[in-house]
Amino acid sequence: MYESIHMKGRFDVKKKLFALVLVLTLMLTGCGKIATLENGEEVVAEMDGKKITANDLYDELKKQGGAVTLTNMIDTFVVNKEIKTDDDARSYADSQLSSYKQSYESYGQDFKAALKSAGYSGEDEFKEELILEYKKNIVTENYVKEKLTDDEIQKYYDENIFGDIEARHILISPNTDDDMSDDEKEKAEEKAKKEAEDIIKKLDDGEDFAKLAKEYSDDEGTASDGGKLTVTYGSVVDEFWDGVTDLKDGKYSKEPVKSEYGYHIIYRIKQKEKPKLKDVKDDVVDKLVQEKMNEDTTLQTKALVALRKKYNLEITDDGLKSSYDNSVNTALSAQNSSN
Repeated sequence: MYESIHMKGRFDVKKKLFALVLVLTLMLTGCGKIATLENGEEVVAEMDGKKITANDLYDELKKQGGAVTLTNMIDTFVVNKEIKTDDDARSYADSQLSSYKQSYESYGQDFKAALKSAGYSGEDEFKEELILEYKKNIVTENYVKEKLTDDEIQKYYDENIFGDIEARHILISPNTDDDMSDDEKEKAEEKAKKEAEDIIKKLDDGEDFAKLAKEYSDDEGTASDGGKLTVTYGSVVDEFWDGVTDLKDGKYSKEPVKSEYGYHIIYRIKQKEKPKLKDVKDDVVDKLVQEKMNEDTTLQTKALVALRKKYNLEITDDGLKSSYDNSVNTALSAQNSSN
């Protein structure tokens, strides 16, 4: 399952990080019982005919995920410097933690045991990683915002922001279920469409739209209020939006509007004036940012690379620097090819 893989990946990094930090601690502080060779190198293990030095181990760890471990250490530092832990971050972590727990429980698995096997001392440590994940998302959002142009904002406003439309509708849903044959489903569709057409004839004969909605509409959320609703762009299926925008104020659809929910008869009351850009600019920016993040999975990598540069990152170990550069380029190439 996803969570198990997710934690396993973190556990691998955690083990490498622990090993690297342990070696560096031994090398730099000289703590513990450490044998030394004649050239002063510290020995971390020995057997007949072989001594493994701290340098040997360090070099091997660099090959086995050293750049990943180093990058995680760097990102933890710079992200925490950039973004403070606030109530929103804690709420995000609590929500994600609850979701993980529920997922494990639904599969009859022990969440605490899963945490332990993944290398976490408990929920508090795991929450800290979730908070870091939240902060990385904020860093990415800020990075995208800084790169947005006025032209992009204006274009999105022109094409996607509209005044709210007050309307009424009557929904006739076909009575179908998964056990029906295709022929039975087709007949149910035809029956629903015919019922919607009959209601339009009643409207043509002067009957009241709100009364008909209360009597016939299958939309339980609006039927009791005569089918009344406020329609905003993106809040309804495209077919409904197209249907209501094609109407003039005070007019109703002369043909049923088909959507995944069934057949709609729409009555347009009025449309409010389009809000000014300055009043909705924050919302426009937020929506643009989310669109870009959904479309381009490389953005977090790019944002973190930019943040490391901001803090003047310099990797002084040639081997680690080469691995770091390769890992960044590989991540960006792989993500670009999947977009």
